[in-house]
Amino acid sequence: MKKIVVFGVGLIGGSFALALKKAGAAAHVVGVGRSETSLLRAKELGIIDEASTSVSDAVQGADLILLAAPVAQTGVILSSIAPHLQAGTVVTDAGSTKADVVAAARAALGDKIGQFVPGHPIAGREQNGPDAALADLYVGKKTVITALDENSEQDVERVAQAWQACGAVIHRLSPQEHDAVFASVSHLPHLLAYALVDDIASKPHAPILFQYAASGFRDFTRIAGSSPEMWRDISLANRAALLHELDAYLVQLIRMRKMLVERDSDGLEKIYANAQQARHNWTAAIETAERQSKEGGD
Repeated sequence: MKKIVVFGVGLIGGSFALALKKAGAAAHVVGVGRSETSLLRAKELGIIDEASTSVSDAVQGADLILLAAPVAQTGVILSSIAPHLQAGTVVTDAGSTKADVVAAARAALGDKIGQFVPGHPIAGREQNGPDAALADLYVGKKTVITALDENSEQDVERVAQAWQACGAVIHRLSPQEHDAVFASVSHLPHLLAYALVDDIASKPHAPILFQYAASGFRDFTRIAGSSPEMWRDISLANRAALLHELDAYLVQLIRMRKMLVERDSDGLEKIYANAQQARHNWTAAIETAERQSKEGGD
């Protein structure tokens, strides 16, 4: 691709640009963002070749445009792109929610909606900004494409090939399936991690609690180091599905609280054992997939 445009040059967008450059899949990368400081830093780091403050100039002649900004900004960004969106340019995104993104895209793009192919790379770190970007962030990771009926297979394939050049493995879901799945395995865990750290930080003896917090606390709460703005937007964007999962989790917590009150050791052990086995099965499946992917690459 001769020209790639990335709106948002932080961890996600920056890693996408670096990966495409490393793979030789992008001749020229243009960065667009809210912060001139971030754009200049991205250029300094070699993430982008050009920092642009003009949307019309940035998207002119682009093969592919990636939106890597908080999901609440999707509509505004697409509205700024729409008047300048040329035939042949494909737009995609990296948002963690999809139904709201698709609705925003339909409103902003109108009859150009077929040029928007929604996507979501399942990768990240708790660090933010251009300095957090990694060329190998997506290697072996899943990217979910939630193609629309209006998308041509050619445009979907362009997006898929871009992520594959980054080392990602392509999966496909509908926007609704995507949001239900990730409310359970991503959005709820983030909510819980933020809630726990905030609860402990608010206690009068927080300093001594953090002093003795060790690896278990660190592992459980790692994702609470992620961008508050991004996760605020994700939580509200996927509100209905997240509330459904949160209600189910509250039922489980109340059930376990009752077991503690009643000293139900058998009940607690059964839950712990089931969770342990499920996690072992999950990690074993990941290790198998990674091994097969490596063997296939070799």
